Amino acid sequence: MSIHSFDVIVVGAGHAGFEAAHAAANIGVKTLLLTQNLDTIGQMSCNPAIGGLGKGHLVREIDALGGGMGLLADQTGIQFRLLNRRKGPAVRGPRAQIDKAEYRVKSRHTLDQTANLTLRQGEATQLIIQNNRITGIMTDWGVAITASAVILTTGTFLRGLAHIGDRSFPSGRLGDAPSTPLSLALKDLGLSLLRLKTGTPPRLDGNSIDWSKTNQQLGDSDPLPFSFLTQKLPENQLPCYITHTNEITHQLIRDNLDRAPLFSGQIKGVGPRYCPSIEDKVVRFSQRDSHQIFLEPEGRNTSEIYPNGISTSLPIDVQLDVVHSITGLEKAQIIRPGYAIEYDMVDPRQLDFRLGVKQTDGLFLAGQINGTTGYEEAAAQGLVAGINAARWVTQQEPILFDRSQSYIGVMVDDLITKGVDEPYRMFTSRAEFRILLRTDNADTRLTPLGREVGLVSEQRWEKFLEKSARIDKAKDILSATRINPNSIKEGSSGGKRSALELLSRHDLPMESLLEAAGLSQLDAEVTTAIEVEAHYSGYIKKQEEEVARFRNAETIAVPPHLDWDKVPGLSTEIRHKLRKIAPTTLGQAYRVPGVTPTAISVLIVYLKTLGKG
Repeated sequence: MSIHSFDVIVVGAGHAGFEAAHAAANIGVKTLLLTQNLDTIGQMSCNPAIGGLGKGHLVREIDALGGGMGLLADQTGIQFRLLNRRKGPAVRGPRAQIDKAEYRVKSRHTLDQTANLTLRQGEATQLIIQNNRITGIMTDWGVAITASAVILTTGTFLRGLAHIGDRSFPSGRLGDAPSTPLSLALKDLGLSLLRLKTGTPPRLDGNSIDWSKTNQQLGDSDPLPFSFLTQKLPENQLPCYITHTNEITHQLIRDNLDRAPLFSGQIKGVGPRYCPSIEDKVVRFSQRDSHQIFLEPEGRNTSEIYPNGISTSLPIDVQLDVVHSITGLEKAQIIRPGYAIEYDMVDPRQLDFRLGVKQTDGLFLAGQINGTTGYEEAAAQGLVAGINAARWVTQQEPILFDRSQSYIGVMVDDLITKGVDEPYRMFTSRAEFRILLRTDNADTRLTPLGREVGLVSEQRWEKFLEKSARIDKAKDILSATRINPNSIKEGSSGGKRSALELLSRHDLPMESLLEAAGLSQLDAEVTTAIEVEAHYSGYIKKQEEEVARFRNAETIAVPPHLDWDKVPGLSTEIRHKLRKIAPTTLGQAYRVPGVTPTAISVLIVYLKTLGKG
């Protein structure tokens, strides 16, 4: 194999590109990671944090499968918090502030040490397609590089256009060039492109902030790591700080809306509803007299501060006035301006569940190119694409992540079935089986799959088996130990029952039950697993029944080239929707927006006539 020939080429080295290249190479195929700048591998272009509600679930799933984001976050975290700690386990989400520079360094080091992986600096300018199959790319060096599969993870670089006030200029992110030729190549391929927008706040010099006027926010005293391999997290966590906008801030923004690209008509792309700019918040929530701002350190060895909550594309002079109107920031200096960026994305309904382009064999897309926002969503897609590209090259069956198995499956199904009309962000509310898809059991759900595809190391597998054995042993002891509830808590009703059964009762302290069974020294991992299973056994059983019904619908295949015009009883609108998505199962057809239960009943009858139902 020549120096210009690989099995898999990954274009782009953000979080999607990192996981895609890392996965494909670790599975064992010869992989090239091509990026415009090797010094920005793993760059955190926006906020210096990983995880959160829904997003933290994705990171734990990436880790359980053998991906890299969880370990990198644990190694470079500077503050760790478990969000929704007081709520049920299904909606708790780990989140960490990250040292951005250190994360980038460790990302590069990880890939440098990965076998079967070559790193190369350059820009992909053309896709080489033969008979609807990708065979490689052309670079800006004028060199053709051949491959059996190509994964595009271009982030915000496709025809990227940055905005600061009335000034617009081509940019992938501030300081980097956009990728225009590749965007045109995708359009020439016949793919439908959409335009999205995202933004970022100005960065501040922490030495110029009056911290005494802000409220300190500390990390957890018993922080939860992202990775199931992490034994110990970094000590000496750094605090974050909280301040607020005020009416003066809001009036400044209202007075300058005519200079805001978002409202002047300068920006055409759709921005993220759940992470709006400060000017958008002031207009949309006009009844609010303040908005919270989190002052987040960008690392241990820098004074740079990320003011989470004031993303903006207002002119520089207005940005400075807005910052100075905020308590504690009266003398704050802006190190980097805030800006908005518009970019091209591919309608993800043109992809299949592998994140492969339906009309072009061997071409995969992952990350913001598919309409998502966030490092975690990008990384999870990169992992899916990396696994399936490697399996495509080695002629193995693809891996399907379904909605009942993982948040990764929820996201992929949402993207390819529903598409996006705004940047897609993961939330726990998107998962109908979220009681089963918790952060604490991500390894139980996915590590065996990661082992099967070749991503889970011997060390991780042995640790997983050892943890599973400890849980099983503790459950056996609890099942064999019979206890009178009254001996645990005076006045409790009921006769002797197994300690495992009694754990489901919220009126009996778990610590006392474990002590009575001789298990007072159980570690937190085992305790959490047993507690959740016991306390939520009824809900878990109900969701398992729902999953069985869901999977039954997923087993009813829809022929890949079904002529929807021949299915009687479908409206023209529904035929159009189903033809566009080309669902592979009855379950996916049901999830296509606008497809009615009546239409599904008609489809079931028709499939039976074909011998498919």
